[in-house]
Amino acid sequence: MARLSITLSRDDVSEAKKTAKAIVDDVFHFITKHTTDTIERTVLRYFGVDGVDAGEAPLPNVVVDHLKKKGVLDTGSAYWISNACVATGKDPQTVAEAVGANALDLTAIPSQPLETVYRFAQEKAVEALDRVESVRKTRDELLVQLRDNPKPYKYVIVATGNIYEDVSQAKAASEQGADVIAVIRSTAQSLLDYVPYGPTTEGFGGTYATQENFRIMRQALDEIAAEQKRYIRLTNYASGLCMPEIAMMASWEGLDFLLNDSMYGILFRDINMKRTFVDQYFSRLIVALSGITINTGEDNYLTTSDAIEKAYAVTASQLINEAFAKKAGMKEAYMGLGHAFEIDPAIENGFLYELAHALLARELFPNATLKYMPPTKFMTGNVFKGYAMNTLFNLASVFTGQDIQLLGMLTEAIHTPYLQDRYLAILNANYIFNNARLLGYELEVKKGGFIERRAQEVLSQALTLLKHTQKVGLMNAIQEAQFADISRSQDGGKGLSGVHRKSEGYYNPVLSELERRLGIEVAL
Repeated sequence: MARLSITLSRDDVSEAKKTAKAIVDDVFHFITKHTTDTIERTVLRYFGVDGVDAGEAPLPNVVVDHLKKKGVLDTGSAYWISNACVATGKDPQTVAEAVGANALDLTAIPSQPLETVYRFAQEKAVEALDRVESVRKTRDELLVQLRDNPKPYKYVIVATGNIYEDVSQAKAASEQGADVIAVIRSTAQSLLDYVPYGPTTEGFGGTYATQENFRIMRQALDEIAAEQKRYIRLTNYASGLCMPEIAMMASWEGLDFLLNDSMYGILFRDINMKRTFVDQYFSRLIVALSGITINTGEDNYLTTSDAIEKAYAVTASQLINEAFAKKAGMKEAYMGLGHAFEIDPAIENGFLYELAHALLARELFPNATLKYMPPTKFMTGNVFKGYAMNTLFNLASVFTGQDIQLLGMLTEAIHTPYLQDRYLAILNANYIFNNARLLGYELEVKKGGFIERRAQEVLSQALTLLKHTQKVGLMNAIQEAQFADISRSQDGGKGLSGVHRKSEGYYNPVLSELERRLGIEVAL
């Protein structure tokens, strides 16, 4: 059965994708030559380094800071921790604890035979990534055992600050019919250059993303899934200064979705772009091997830009995110490319514009798992108007074949919405999705009509932006405020001091093993 579709210039589609790839290839020259603090911490975590020192500083941070102070991090944390393990006969955790207690200087340990050191490190990398693939296999098997609701998946958030209260909220939402539970991170966690340790109960505007919190929520959702005989997906956020570390934790704890955008942190959190581009590649390698679906953040563009005037920037960003994801070996089915229902409702034929934008995304990325965000910018205290807007949003989603839908609800902006609002939002979505399930298979878009012309217009504008970006380079285009009307400096923002040019002897067996398993060949 054919789904609703529109006709676009195939030449423009092909050129847009080719141009996006060229943009990413250019950035990749920088990525391959650099590492970051958080990548090196991620390697240590995969080697088994965990916990905190006496001052409650995470041990991966302690070891990396130690190597930075000694001026040797550009060789890679894997070499130094493995050299120490071979020399002392101790495991990475014990070595890290000794560093944390100021009882061991990694650079003072005599160099061991390089072949032996590399063999030890490679074994640790293989062991860690075998666990990643084992977790993925377990989740895939569970998906086969349990039924899955038809798309669009109903995506709701919990964000109490207390992981145990989040569990109660998540269970209630799942029982009401939610398909995806997104645990919002505590305010400003993306700006922390470390990952808190253990379960947390005092987040503000959200709950800290920690490995233990991931484990607790995953266990809770699996319990409710077993009761309902229906799989419940778990989402968290890998954007920010610790993107690879959070991806690593998600890969071991069985998360399904991660916010993992190539530019979100740059534009909306003022994280240094060089840091972000290097981190997102490594994190997406992890996500690709894990079978985790990324969520990208193009919906945020429309909070700072007009949804009609700057729709093309959303499309251009989607194409760039797709190109970055493919560079990291991700399959299209795991790309949750984002867009949003954010057109001013006072505009005549606004719904037609929305349909055009949603269909454009569907046509450009037919195999992607699209994430569609609700109206927020023009929401007011008018309850009736709010429900009308959310109903149109639900209709647009099922009509145009979206995959993941963050449900619109009246008190969503307070992070933990009133329980009745979340319940009513799920009822609204269920009503529309059920009653209009096949609408997109029964109707056709008028050839050459308003919707089709608008979609082609946005694509043409996006292509123009992509060509300009290719000409000046992505980093310069961001400086020019070409995306979301926000300008960021190449050498500004947070985290630049954590970017390091790799030495000639740089060694990272986790990186090379990820690329090997994903079939990626990187020419340095």
